Amino acid sequence: MDYRKTIKELREKMFLSQAEFANRIGTSFATVNRWENGHHVPTYKARRQILALCKKYGIVLDKSEDNKNG
Repeated sequence: MDYRKTIKELREKMFLSQAEFANRIGTSFATVNRWENGHHVPTYKARRQILALCKKYGIVLDKSEDNKNG
């Protein structure tokens, strides 16, 4: 999954800044910024929260990217 694209798309669909999104899922602004810039990928716990929000907001996840990004 391309977390950079997915997180940014989700955050924009929710009309949230990186800081607001971070607060919503219980992490820091810096962490969300690193995800969107491709420096890190979300933890398993964060991935579950992101997946739930994607389902809620109708964002289709591209599973073919899983092998590339961990």
